[in-house]
Amino acid sequence: MWLNHLAPDSRIRYPSSKPVGRHAIHMGKLTRLGLIAVLLLGCVGCDQASKHLVRSHIPLGYSESYLGDTLRLTHAENAGVFLSVGADLPRSVRIIAFQGVVGLIVLSLLWAALFARNLGTRGIVAFTFLAAGGLGNLLDRLAYEGRVTDFLNLGLGPIRTGIFNVADVVGALGAIVLLLSTSPARPRASARLAGR
Repeated sequence: MWLNHLAPDSRIRYPSSKPVGRHAIHMGKLTRLGLIAVLLLGCVGCDQASKHLVRSHIPLGYSESYLGDTLRLTHAENAGVFLSVGADLPRSVRIIAFQGVVGLIVLSLLWAALFARNLGTRGIVAFTFLAAGGLGNLLDRLAYEGRVTDFLNLGLGPIRTGIFNVADVVGALGAIVLLLSTSPARPRASARLAGR
């Protein structure tokens, strides 16, 4: 008789784990989508807003120096990629390479950020930053006959960077985060002690 007291009471409704599991997965997808949307809209929005200000208030070719010439704002229109590489290619080739191929890469990065399995937060952020950087410059090319607005230049004395924009910075951050997310983790001290 005492065994009957150990059996679950059929009159009591125990919570099912299945709805909770589905709800948790659903919330995870919403969080992932929300993170990607916020990063994408924020980065592309800042990039496009800064370029609009440059096109509206800084004449093409004009340069202004700040912080002891460490920072220069220079309005440049670039038909190529970084450092104007590819600017002399035929227009049809530039359209295929810098708009068609880049568009496919942006879509692939967004697909990976949204749907790739076993992708941690760093990986999602990295792919979204890379996609945002590509999308920011792609919008320029589609709207301004294949040209991208650049305006930032950093340097000390004769050592200077090329002229770049916010989308380039976002893309570079994405590459850095991606490298950090794929670097092997250091073994914990406890693991090293356990192996002794």
